[in-house]
Amino acid sequence: MKHRCFLAVALAVSTAFSQDIPWPMPSPLPQPTTPGETTKPTPRIEWLQQVQSFFEDAHKKADSIRLIFDGDSITRAWIGTGGTIWAERYAKRGAFDFAVGGDGTQHVLWRLSQGQVAGLHPKLVVLLIGTNNIRASTPTQVADGVRTVVAEYRKRCPESAILVQGIFPRGEKPTDPLRETIRQINQLLAGLDDGQNVIFRDFGEKFLEADGTLSKDIMPDFLHLSLKGYQIWAEAIQPVIDQYVPEDQVTVEPPAAASSKP
Repeated sequence: MKHRCFLAVALAVSTAFSQDIPWPMPSPLPQPTTPGETTKPTPRIEWLQQVQSFFEDAHKKADSIRLIFDGDSITRAWIGTGGTIWAERYAKRGAFDFAVGGDGTQHVLWRLSQGQVAGLHPKLVVLLIGTNNIRASTPTQVADGVRTVVAEYRKRCPESAILVQGIFPRGEKPTDPLRETIRQINQLLAGLDDGQNVIFRDFGEKFLEADGTLSKDIMPDFLHLSLKGYQIWAEAIQPVIDQYVPEDQVTVEPPAAASSKP
């Protein structure tokens, strides 16, 4: 009975805000997942309207999008906390941020399955995903989820390079159990680098103090970045962006700010 009610609500929500919209609305087909699931495309009903707005905006800017950022709230906050850096470095290079706060690998897979990058031809995809999977999934499951996302991007954007980033460190102290989990995941993700279309980089140490701790100046909650953190991140990825998306690319306006939930 609960499952039927959930599906009915989902379909009602879809009908309510898919009317008179030119860009295809992602069809919400909620699917129950088992704990730890990272490779099965799964929607989140609470963000369907937000995702729809991203799809519409990207469709309007399709010809000018050369650089895609995707992931969870850490990447979404390029438009918020890191907004000044985004405007200076990426907006003028035809950048678009598809990231959604709270997403795991399964949610990115669903967005891709619903046409997120249909008609887009980015030169580079900057991907950071997996931190929202680590509490419910094993390192192998998280790595499998990221690997599946990369495969989907390769299938849908075959001419694009993909910068896969290691999951950023979490927890104030190096003894935090999540640090070891993240280390194992990133070790597995390093194998995605093929020397051609997929580039793997682990920038985690750049956020750490000499003793391995995380500073609140860089990560106020030991998860999300401050403006100083975004500056460190920007400097780390800039060589890859310069290689694939030179600064003389077409200029676009950045998308509107959205949720900062992880």
